[in-house]
Amino acid sequence: MRKRDYLTGLELSAGETLGLLERAVVQKKETKAGLRQISLAGKTFALLFEKSSTRTRVSFQVGVAQLGGNSARVLSEYVDGIIVRTFGHERVEELAEYAAVPVINGLTDLHHPCQALADYLTLWERFGPVEGLKVTYLGDGNNVLLSLLLVGALIGVNVSAACAPGYEPDPGVVNRSRELAAVSGAEILVTDDVQAACDGSHAIYTDVWVSMGQEEEADQRREALAPYQVRDELFRRADKDAVFMHGLPAHRGEEVADEVIDGDRSVIFQQAGNR
Repeated sequence: MRKRDYLTGLELSAGETLGLLERAVVQKKETKAGLRQISLAGKTFALLFEKSSTRTRVSFQVGVAQLGGNSARVLSEYVDGIIVRTFGHERVEELAEYAAVPVINGLTDLHHPCQALADYLTLWERFGPVEGLKVTYLGDGNNVLLSLLLVGALIGVNVSAACAPGYEPDPGVVNRSRELAAVSGAEILVTDDVQAACDGSHAIYTDVWVSMGQEEEADQRREALAPYQVRDELFRRADKDAVFMHGLPAHRGEEVADEVIDGDRSVIFQQAGNR
């Protein structure tokens, strides 16, 4: 097989991505039933984390182990793939350019494609095939939103984002998402109007307002993003079966109210499990 990286989510076609999600639904059930998958038997993956994260590391370690492979914590010429969590996206691109083995983006400042896969898997389990569903993201236009936009547009999911002025998503990624949406039939909306973004949505999604490395901007961010907090009242404009989503960890009382994150609509732990 030729070397294939996964850096932005667009390295796979729409059909391949949908097929991956459909296979994941089945494979998750089989794993829970005690049927061990061994598609990575004899393979070893290096976990290169320049940006620390216990949850991301454990997610990938368990995932590799469930498929019969091993994970190493240091780079070696013997590994069969490299999973990277870092800061600037150019770092993972450079590594992929020179690596002889596949490189998987576990997170960069610009993209978080594996998170988006887990999120769309969660929606597939809840609603069935995801084409035509609507996902609404509120808050800061960060890497989570960018990957929801790209992967969603690729596979036919309608994605709307309501972001505070000055915290909009990268315009280049938005434009690319709209190009993909023109092919898949999806709709992309970026606005500052929370109510308009939530209309008819099947999922209302948010993320922390202050990420690692942004601590000096904390007060400014909280003030600007306060109107974008996810509260119960926002679900009145959404689909009757709409769910609440969050990549975790969450800051209660900031980006999401307690009654939402602890309510019946919350699927945050299902998301975590799907990672």
